[in-house]
Order: sequence, then structure tokens, then C-alpha cells
Amino acid sequence: MSDFPATPAAASGRPLRVLAAMSGGVDSAVAAARAAEAGHEVTGVHLALSANPQSFRTGARGCCTLEDSRDARRAADVIGIPFYVWDMAERFREDVVDDFVAEYAAGRTPNPCLRCNEKIKFAALLDKALALGFDAVCTGHYARIADGPGGRELHRAVDAAKDQSYVLGVLDADQLAHALFPLGDTPKESIREEAERRGLAVARKPDSHDICFIADGDTQGFLAQRLGTATGDIVDLDGTKVGEHEGAYGFTIGQRKGLRLGRPAADGKPRYVLDISPVDNRVTVGPADALEVVALTAVKPRWCGPAPAGPGEYTAQLRAHGGEVRVTAEPAGGELRVRLAEPARGIAPGQAVVLYQGTRVVGSATIAATERRSTAPA
Repeated sequence: MSDFPATPAAASGRPLRVLAAMSGGVDSAVAAARAAEAGHEVTGVHLALSANPQSFRTGARGCCTLEDSRDARRAADVIGIPFYVWDMAERFREDVVDDFVAEYAAGRTPNPCLRCNEKIKFAALLDKALALGFDAVCTGHYARIADGPGGRELHRAVDAAKDQSYVLGVLDADQLAHALFPLGDTPKESIREEAERRGLAVARKPDSHDICFIADGDTQGFLAQRLGTATGDIVDLDGTKVGEHEGAYGFTIGQRKGLRLGRPAADGKPRYVLDISPVDNRVTVGPADALEVVALTAVKPRWCGPAPAGPGEYTAQLRAHGGEVRVTAEPAGGELRVRLAEPARGIAPGQAVVLYQGTRVVGSATIAATERRSTAPA
């Protein structure tokens, strides 16, 4: 079972007052149960993030449905802890949903789960918890916290397939000081088995996936309702028109499917989205090797501890489900400049770059611009 690294409140030796964020899934239920079993004074809370949760999809594709709140309440009853539902729909709409739409409108590719962790679970929720006298917020994220020489450290989970340290890379040292991730040392299947032993009905509930606030999983349709349609050109690298679209926001860098191009490439090979220009509503496509990024500039860096004093060598994760690449990175004037040891594809502005030293998360920043390896003909 996971241990609970010392928080400032735990230094006195007393049990912590823990607020357990319970989504209605198996992970957060077991996390709450472990915190309670460790002797802490645990209160469960479900965040109501939709102004009209009855309209959200049924099933377990998201994490904000009305039935999810009921599943969370039943789990709290089994664990034997108090349970409340907190309405954060307005804050969620402003900080996550509106941000998501604005980022796509600007030609960027946001990560709403990362933004939710930053703005909702470890800002709005944590702030409210501390104001009410709680010592820590506990969630079912797969990540580990350890006490290091410089303070609390965020590390990857033991189960690499479930690791969620990438979307937690926005947490700073103060937030980590009040965070508990009890599942980080346990494989997912073992969590389900534990939930069954504890009598939790959510033991075999499917994992949530997709974007919780898009009811049918149709991101392009969701954006079209809010941004409207605007016909524009799809062009090749030389500017030749090869198709039309109904809104540049419907594309992301590296996309191959759904382009509906009117003419094949001269070499017969697939084409990918290389650039999205919201100013002239134009989407540029080209060959796969034109996607190869060798360097990037990121903004709004956040550090899970002290900021690096100068350039250093790290590994980096560049998208939610991507692998690690070796990089050299340096903070510079409020930016983070990163050079890749080997070119990588599918990197889009708006995504996060998260730096690691071994399993430890150093920090993260939002990709603003990329430098690609030249593919211009000689």
C-alpha cells in the first residue's frame, strides 16, 4: 500500500484532515479508502462541473455525469466517510471549457485535463479545502510523491501504462505540499482487485476517457457550435489549394485522417496537417518528414520545486500519450527553450512539455512555437 509522505501538517504526528476528490470511478474511491485506512480524517467531495449534468452522456466515458456523483456517494458510504457535492460548474466553464475553445480558435491544441488539474483540482478545490481547515487534497491520479533533499518531489507512477505525471506537471511546490496520490505505487489491475475486496461497486466500472465536457466525443462538432463554420482553404507546402474545410479550429498539427483532400500528393504518400493559421483560416498540409521538430519555445513555466538555474539535460514528454525524448532545456526570460536530441513529430503549440530527471517531474510549460528540420528542396 502507498505510504503518505509527510506534509507540513503531518510533521506534528497527528492524522491529516484530508479532502478526497471522488469522481465516481474506481481510482478515486480506492484512494479515499486508503487515506481513511491510514488513519486520516477523510471527507469525500464530488465536483459538479456541469451546469446541467443530466444532459451529460450516460456510461463511464466522462467523469462529470449525474450517475458518477451517485457512484461517488455510494463509495463514500461503503468507506464510511462524510460526502458532499460541490458546485464548481462556473469556474470549470471559465477556466477549462472557455479556455479549450479559445485555444482551438487560436490554432493551438490544448490539454483540458492538464488545465483542470491546474485550475480546478489544485487551485480552486485546494484553496477551498485549505480555507476550511483541511491539510491535503487526495486524488486517484497515478503518480507518486516522495520527500527529496529539496522538499517534496513528484514522480512517475509504478504502472507506466497508467502514469499521469504528465498532466500533473503544472503543480508547484506549495500545491505538492498539500497533495496525496495514494495509488502511485500500485498497478491498475491490483486497484480493481482491491476495490472488490473493499466491497466498492465501482470495482469494474470502465475507465473514463475522451473529454468529459463533450457529450458525444465529437470535438469538431462541439467547437463548431461555439465558433460557427468558416470555409477556408487547405493548401500544400507550395501554396497549391488541395481542399476546403469548414473551420481551421477543426484540425491539429500532425493530423492525417479526415482531411478530405481533393487531389493526391505528387508522390502518392499521405499528407499531414503542418500548420493552422486562424488569421487567414488556412490549413497547410505536407509530408510526414515536414513534421519533424528539432527545438521549441514554451511559455508559462511551472516548477515542481526550485526552478533550474541554467541549461540542463533532461528527458521530456511532449504530449499526453507520448514517450520520452532526450532534450536540453533552459529557462530564459519567462520562457523555456528546449532542443531535442532527435527530431520528434506531432508536436503542436498549446500542448505541454514536461521535463523529467529519471522518474522525477522537474516542471512543465506550454508550447508556443516549434522549429522544424528544413525539408525545402535543394
